[in-house]
Amino acid sequence: MNTTYLAYSDYGTTSGAEAALVGIVYLFIFLFSIAGYVISAFLLMRIFDKAGVQGKWRAWVPIYNYMVFAKLGDLSPWVILALVVATAIPILNFLAGIAIVVALIMVSYRVNAKFGREWPILLLFILGPLGQWIFLAILAFGNNPWNPAIRPAPWANSFLADKTVWNGIPVQPSQQVSGNGGPGVGGSGYGAPGYGSTPPAPLSYNPPATGTTPPPPATGTTPPPPPAGPVV
Repeated sequence: MNTTYLAYSDYGTTSGAEAALVGIVYLFIFLFSIAGYVISAFLLMRIFDKAGVQGKWRAWVPIYNYMVFAKLGDLSPWVILALVVATAIPILNFLAGIAIVVALIMVSYRVNAKFGREWPILLLFILGPLGQWIFLAILAFGNNPWNPAIRPAPWANSFLADKTVWNGIPVQPSQQVSGNGGPGVGGSGYGAPGYGSTPPAPLSYNPPATGTTPPPPATGTTPPPPPAGPVV
């Protein structure tokens, strides 16, 4: 009886220790995720400021911040949103996760080029989240100025190209904008402006009234003929 009790007691102690260990692991993952989010958002805020994006809050909104980052990299933000939604689908989540990494590398390649840096720096993505933070930190704190006037992206003529305009986010030179694209999308400037009212008819032309004809200048008196000489 005592042996059975001790075995049961040891089993309960072991289960409690395992539960505590699992709790510590989950707590560490949670804190690491929060720290990673804060670091990424802060670095994106610095990059957005260099790129002329208005509103620092954009860098702190999850998912939306990487949609803005995609626009700076000439990739449609709706592609990023679609891939994030696909990660919630059990059948597509694995492929969607790989596609997100590929999309981020494509965007980073364009943003990196607009900062005048060479592509090998993208090899930092091999290091996972740590490499991505280092990459963003180099762009955020580097001295290279933002210059969006580079050659169009290889996907400029495909469905991957960014064709939307959002208020507060600069339109990139190679961006092929479209019309109204939903909330937050500006549609002004893509067609001939309509007139609010019929333009007034042109004023009739009335020639100025002519003045009176001035009288001809007075002619002088005819001088008298010279006196005739004496008749012989």
